[in-house]
Amino acid sequence: MASKARLLPRGSSRKSSSSTLIFSIMIISSFFILILLALGILSIPSNSTNSPKAHDLSSIPHHTTTVARSESKQDRSDQWVEVISWEPRAVIYHNFLSPEECEYLINTAKPHMVKSTVVDSETGKSKDSRVRTSSGTFLARGRDKTIRAIEKRLADFTFLPVEHGEGLQILHYEVGQKYEPHYDYFQDEFNTKNGGQRMATVLMYLSDVEEGGETVFPSAKGNISAVSWWNELSDCGKEGLSVKPKMGDALLFWSMKPDASVDPSSLHGGCPVIKGNKWSSTKWIRVNEYKA
Repeated sequence: MASKARLLPRGSSRKSSSSTLIFSIMIISSFFILILLALGILSIPSNSTNSPKAHDLSSIPHHTTTVARSESKQDRSDQWVEVISWEPRAVIYHNFLSPEECEYLINTAKPHMVKSTVVDSETGKSKDSRVRTSSGTFLARGRDKTIRAIEKRLADFTFLPVEHGEGLQILHYEVGQKYEPHYDYFQDEFNTKNGGQRMATVLMYLSDVEEGGETVFPSAKGNISAVSWWNELSDCGKEGLSVKPKMGDALLFWSMKPDASVDPSSLHGGCPVIKGNKWSSTKWIRVNEYKA
């Protein structure tokens, strides 16, 4: 049977052509507007006077230089990050804390300082040891506005959530006091039940030290004498890659490798203080959320 031909209504082809033409004009116009926006010739008005233009990159803050400046309300243009090692992975955030924040942490901790302890690898409990001769205390996570601001900045610096961090540990080393080389990762199951393994450490220096007190990595790979402060180090500090304490600086190093295995090159210690006092603050960061 022959099929019947469908007859289009009169004028339908004309309407279709007109729709196609209008659609083509809209596409061309949109493309032209996008070109003008990309070149900066045309800008889209914003309802907010504080919103930066899309092409104005100068208004976008950089997390390593702007966070602290806005909080302390002072010029912190002296902040910069320096990579010092790849085995272990370690960087220094220079002038991470302001002098006022360092003083605040010290004064807050002073009334609560007690003899420092170490973790027993068999029981997972704290015990006294001559390996660690400092005094210290913990400041609970989120304790007050200042500590919350520091912890937020630490999260921005490490790209790890605030909730994965333990409370701040404040440490005080007097002349002759030290911490023998050790690992921050655990070798027992007891201490990994809450939050899992320690994956990273941020060590913040709250004071300068006249002589000694370096943080030393005796198993670090590479040219350990390449650091600019090599000639200022004590004999202990020259036994590995070392960081000389400087008020406000923050040392970030990783106890785990990118493949999630522990990193033996993260072995580190605190050299004896020879002259002066050493104040520091440690933030340990876990693989998972740490329930403080």
